[in-house]
Amino acid sequence: MSWNEPGGGKGPRDPWGGKDQGPPDLDEALRKLQDQLNGLFRGRSGGSGSSSRGSGSLLGIAAVAAITIWGLLGLTQIGEQERAVVLRLGEYSKIAQPGLFWYPRGVDTLTRVNITQVRSAQFRETMLTQDENIVDVSMSVQYVIDDPKNFVLEVRDPERSLQHAAQSALRHVVGESTMGLVLTEGRAEIAVKVRERLQQYLVAYTTGINVQKVNIDDASPPSQVQEAFDDVIKAREDEERVKNEAESYANGIVPEARGRAQRIREEAEAYRQQVIAKSTGEAQRFDQLLAEYEKAPQVTRERLYLDAIESVLANTSKVMVDVEGGNNMMYLPLDKLAPSGGNNAMPGNMTSRGLTSQQLREVTDAVTEQLRRDLGSRNTRGGR
Repeated sequence: MSWNEPGGGKGPRDPWGGKDQGPPDLDEALRKLQDQLNGLFRGRSGGSGSSSRGSGSLLGIAAVAAITIWGLLGLTQIGEQERAVVLRLGEYSKIAQPGLFWYPRGVDTLTRVNITQVRSAQFRETMLTQDENIVDVSMSVQYVIDDPKNFVLEVRDPERSLQHAAQSALRHVVGESTMGLVLTEGRAEIAVKVRERLQQYLVAYTTGINVQKVNIDDASPPSQVQEAFDDVIKAREDEERVKNEAESYANGIVPEARGRAQRIREEAEAYRQQVIAKSTGEAQRFDQLLAEYEKAPQVTRERLYLDAIESVLANTSKVMVDVEGGNNMMYLPLDKLAPSGGNNAMPGNMTSRGLTSQQLREVTDAVTEQLRRDLGSRNTRGGR
């Protein structure tokens, strides 16, 4: 018996074993199909032949098989990393969550979106900086899709919109920066500013894209001026090196100069103390000498004379002696009286190292005594 043939006073039997056992979404389609089949074979109870009943049974089986296949084709599995945007007759219906999902083919369309995959886009632009220099900047953007509905429906080409927004954000940030900042230590700061501005653009465009990270991969001047720029960089490096050398020299010379200044101050202080001490000693010596002079003026005067003669003759090699009342002047070559050889007949046994104070005193006494004798003999001959 065919599933749609009447029998036993019961209605058509459901191929799924009962009217309430089929998928809820197929009730309407099955009811319509059943009505059409009943209308098609309504006249066979009035004496139609076995051939009519046989053809009706085949058509029913074919219809059930087609519906079954159509229903099975609507079953699909949505992965854990995916979300599915469901459109019913071209209009948004819902977001399908991970798991087994059924949708009527031909009525609904399904667009899968991976919301955990980190995607990347590369950009390279030539632009002007704030100080009116041209730089080539290479940038990479890593992003994920956080709103599948906006990503699929709100923007015709989200990735192209991302490219335009990234270029605009990069030009804006680089245009507010100097060339030195872009090419050297300012890349990280520029990348953070570009990401913030790019995310604002994407939210305004309702692209459903969330920017994870922005990297400034490379920043360099145009190839036409690369050599000149290298010269500038080298000059800056030389400037920095010279500054470091100057600072190092200053760090070495300043403590040394301070040390020398401290030494000079200490030497000056020592000299001052020496002069003060010497002056104090001379004053005390003079006071003591004055006291002795008041006791014995003649002896003190002779002693001072001998000390003066001793200090003068100790620093000269020639002595001229003039005797009062005489016509001859005696010349004493002290450097000859002290030969470099060994013993000498002169008093005091003078050596090549010069006269001592005792030897000088003896020489002076001998010369004086000799002059007196000569003077006395001359006076005696003149009296005769």
